[in-house]
Amino acid sequence: MDAALRPARPTSPSRPPKSIRSTKPRGLDEDTAAPPAFPKVLSSSSSCSAGAGAAASLLLHADAPMDARVWAGLPDDLLLEVLARVPPFLLFRLRPVSRRWAAILHDPAFLAAHAAVPSHGPCLLTFSRGGGAVHSPPQCSVLSLPLRARYKLPFGFLPAWDLWLVGSSGGLVCFSGFDGGTFRTVVCNPLTQAWRVLPDMHYNQQRQLVLTVDKSRKSFKVIAASDVYGDKTLPTEVYDSKEDRWSVHQMMPAANLCSSKMAFCDSRLYLETLSPLGLMMYRVDAGHWEHIPAKFPRSLLDGYLVAGARTRLFLVGRIGLYSTLQSMRIWELDHGRTLWVEISRMPPRYFRALLRLSAERFECFGQDNLICFTSWNQGKGLLYDVDKKSWSWIAGCASQLCNSQVCFYKPRFDTSIYGR
Repeated sequence: MDAALRPARPTSPSRPPKSIRSTKPRGLDEDTAAPPAFPKVLSSSSSCSAGAGAAASLLLHADAPMDARVWAGLPDDLLLEVLARVPPFLLFRLRPVSRRWAAILHDPAFLAAHAAVPSHGPCLLTFSRGGGAVHSPPQCSVLSLPLRARYKLPFGFLPAWDLWLVGSSGGLVCFSGFDGGTFRTVVCNPLTQAWRVLPDMHYNQQRQLVLTVDKSRKSFKVIAASDVYGDKTLPTEVYDSKEDRWSVHQMMPAANLCSSKMAFCDSRLYLETLSPLGLMMYRVDAGHWEHIPAKFPRSLLDGYLVAGARTRLFLVGRIGLYSTLQSMRIWELDHGRTLWVEISRMPPRYFRALLRLSAERFECFGQDNLICFTSWNQGKGLLYDVDKKSWSWIAGCASQLCNSQVCFYKPRFDTSIYGR
């Protein structure tokens, strides 16, 4: 990384500055970086909050003078508020500054303050399985969209199993895979490196899984949707971290053949069915499936269900019969009328750049009214903001390898591997 773009390392608040040697940051390695935009300081009547916001901006400023006497004189409560506003990935760089700072980053009061601060912003997590070698460790990195920088996440703490990325929710990440011939499910927090292997399901076969975190209840659930395995249909199972066990629920009606296109929002799991083409909804609280009589758009070639904020559910897909007439469209489910309503179309120049061939495969996923598109062998991704109705390219976000997977991720230190 160019020296002009490297943020200045803060000096110790507990002793005068000495000659500083260039050292490699612990925990996270920054691949690429651009000058980060300075965060806005939230207005507040509290001088402590205002001071914390200003100090956090100063901490991120590459050219700001770091006076050791200023940081040494900050009381613990103010320093805690400052650190709570620093982007989570940069906190790893601050641990070696002093024992005092390292202790604060492990303090429950810091975790509570960190939880009260608005989210750092959208990030994209990319997980690659081993790079082709037999015993090669998985590679994981996070692209911070606000900072326009990518950071490597150390994943050597996970078992050396053949894992696949399931998804992320509330700061936790879920993986599934095989330990020899046994199907396993793992949930972890990449920032704290805490992880848990879930107990075996009643029907312990490779399943479609969805992770959801309930912070108010301080728990998480993993839902295994109904699947067809061999010549039999497996029932729906739900893991509750409070009970630390899987419970068996209703089986989806046999007339519906499941698709891999699922989305979870508003305590409901929506699943696209293939035979016939339709929409099923699973109520987690009630534990049963319902058919949603919403007809899919005509000439839909491939569709993805994407969860938006609160109760919003989107359908994203290509439509058209011939390559020259294809287009990418976005619909939203009108729950009252049980109808898919078109809300946007991808501009032709973006569609042609994203999919060079009419039969080219693409992936789509979303979070909080942001929808990300990636295509095979592309070097960038395409982001659509539903609220702002804006399209933008994301460099370095692509499914360039068959063993790479991408999802949205919200880094949180305060999210633990909830248990009983």
